[in-house]
Amino acid sequence: MNRSKTNVAVGAFVALGIVALAFMALKVGNLVSFDSAEGYRLEARFDNIGGLRVRAPVKSAGVVVGRVEDIRLDRDTYEAVAQLRIRPEYRFSADTIGAIVTSGLLGEQYLSLDAGGDSLYLKDGERIIKTQSAIVLEKLIGQFLYNKAAESSGDKK
Repeated sequence: MNRSKTNVAVGAFVALGIVALAFMALKVGNLVSFDSAEGYRLEARFDNIGGLRVRAPVKSAGVVVGRVEDIRLDRDTYEAVAQLRIRPEYRFSADTIGAIVTSGLLGEQYLSLDAGGDSLYLKDGERIIKTQSAIVLEKLIGQFLYNKAAESSGDKK
């Protein structure tokens, strides 16, 4: 009888460990979110969103204030349109700047909101007018190499 109780306890402990590992894997992979669907929606348009993904965090001053809910391509302007879900306790002024940034050198991309000083606040469904697209490292390296090649060919003349 004592041995069977030990086996049940060990089995329960192992099962709890597997559930905890699965939860952490889903949470780290941004595949599950326990954030409520409450809050208000904002829209931001970008020329290039880089590696920004649905469910990516929206941060202000390093604090997660919402999530990217949807990303689509506008067929008329060919801009990427990101729908954001912002928690109701956070309000942002009408002159807020939205920028796609990377945490670390090769980390995940998230949307950063820098609040302005306007006395009017963005409401549900409104658009963040001032945005800064993602910086594409390959594009920067290509421009640098092109400029260096142009300088060196200019020196030979």
